Amino acid sequence: MIPRIHRQGSNTLGLLHYLYGKGTHEEHINPHLVASFDGMAPDPGRDPSVTKRDLQHLLDQPLSLLDADHRPGKHVWHCSVRAAPDDPVLSDEQWGDIARRMVAATGIDPGDGAGCRWAAVRHADDHIHIIATLVREDGRRPDHHRSGKRAQAECRLIEKELGLHQVAPGDGTAAKRATSAERHKAERTGRQRPAREELRETVRRAVAGAGSDEEFIDRLAAAGLLIRKRIAPSGDLLGYKVALPDDRNGEKEPVFYAGSTLAPDLSLPRIRERWALPAKAATSADGSEREQPDLPDVTGPAFARRRATAATWQALLVIDHGDDGAATAQIAAAGEVLDALAKTSAAHTRAELREAAFVFERASRSHVRAVRGHDRALRQAARDLVHSGPALGRGEDGATTAMLIDMAFFLAIAAANWHAKKHHAQQAAAARQATEHLRAAYQAAAAESMAVLRQRGQRLAPRARQRQADLLHEVLPELAARVRAEPGWPALAATLDDARKAGHDPTALLTEAAGRREFDTATSISDVLVWRLRRSAHLPALPERPHDTPARGSRRQGASAPRARQSQGGLNDPSRRR
Repeated sequence: MIPRIHRQGSNTLGLLHYLYGKGTHEEHINPHLVASFDGMAPDPGRDPSVTKRDLQHLLDQPLSLLDADHRPGKHVWHCSVRAAPDDPVLSDEQWGDIARRMVAATGIDPGDGAGCRWAAVRHADDHIHIIATLVREDGRRPDHHRSGKRAQAECRLIEKELGLHQVAPGDGTAAKRATSAERHKAERTGRQRPAREELRETVRRAVAGAGSDEEFIDRLAAAGLLIRKRIAPSGDLLGYKVALPDDRNGEKEPVFYAGSTLAPDLSLPRIRERWALPAKAATSADGSEREQPDLPDVTGPAFARRRATAATWQALLVIDHGDDGAATAQIAAAGEVLDALAKTSAAHTRAELREAAFVFERASRSHVRAVRGHDRALRQAARDLVHSGPALGRGEDGATTAMLIDMAFFLAIAAANWHAKKHHAQQAAAARQATEHLRAAYQAAAAESMAVLRQRGQRLAPRARQRQADLLHEVLPELAARVRAEPGWPALAATLDDARKAGHDPTALLTEAAGRREFDTATSISDVLVWRLRRSAHLPALPERPHDTPARGSRRQGASAPRARQSQGGLNDPSRRR
């Protein structure tokens, strides 16, 4: 149940006309009173002899107790209370009780016999509006300070008592919700999302991996947004606003939104914190800083994804074991990686990745201040993804995309667990929701490469298959039966065989991969082990099919990745750190 305290107004009759009207596009059905300050207020919705002006005169009567100099200019208080989509339809009596509890909790009518006059109007199944005059019967102003937080607390109690959907308590760091007018406008104009949400997503993608004001603004322009810059007399950029070209107001002018109104971390000063970083700051798993070597340039989407996977694994360790400031920075930067991944991935994974990035955005902000500099590797990974360009959905591009999504899935779980320990309910819920979209994206991205690996495993000689089975039982005796029953077991057997042929010790590799993190949240343990092993052993993510001509560039990228990763040193190669 979501309460919303609207901006105070000065026109009681105007608000009543809206509440009892048909709505912006005929959405108001059967408007009527469900409760009022004395239980006897006239109802212009049900009584044909009563007008809206009659109700306005009754509500505003306490204003007559004050002389003109002491009457408040903004005397109209307006609160809406909306049930969740999956809640049952409440009766008028239940909504009336909710209205009385809301005005009591917010200080509008605390029950002392001299509260403000108010009325609650219902014009839809799922919500009510409460209108009140901000002058008490004794002529004093009500104590409605922090009424929004009071309303939220009361709604949490109402949800429990009525068995309604329980909304996770917020901490004031969420992005501003689209207004009902913005939602209705989106529906009317055929948009999937309100303009505010579209702009927030586009600005976040422009920020991902950006390193300067100029690059950020250039990306906004390239995305097709209208930009209005606030410039100081010195010529320095002070702020920005953005608009969708086809989002216009009644005067046919573009509707601009400042970055700070899209999300708290999208104001220009907060964005600048991301790229005002130490040149080579990096954080290890224990939270200590180490010198980060220069990284070689990316050679294509597959290499960018391999390097992003390594950075994501390092970030996961920091979230698990680092201090709060470092963990917060990694979670925030993980949002940039998801934005960049959604922007550059193939069409069959893009929708789920876009949803994952969209919902994870809520997990990227909390009151724990991020210590910037710790997130340099992840931000560089986001930059690499953007600059490497769109990835193909097949070959090494598609396989390394699956590898990265698999790692991002575990990072989102780590973020959810971290937020849960800090009692950040909304952030934890958002991170968990992102894992569901990442799981779906992984299944789409991994289909081709896992099919190839399964075929390779099925073609192994019986002696080789038995060797890998014995190894599995030796290293993971409690999970071996489950793994061998999974569809991905042949792919794991093929990967172990590939590692042996490449000169690695399969026992040591499997022991290391199995010890890195729990498997409780994995749908397929064999899939997880495949990607961990292929990354640690620098194996191509997608081996060539026999007699197949490799995709253009796939052999070069697959072969060059190990050399490039070796040049990064131990800090950026997680497989060397354990």
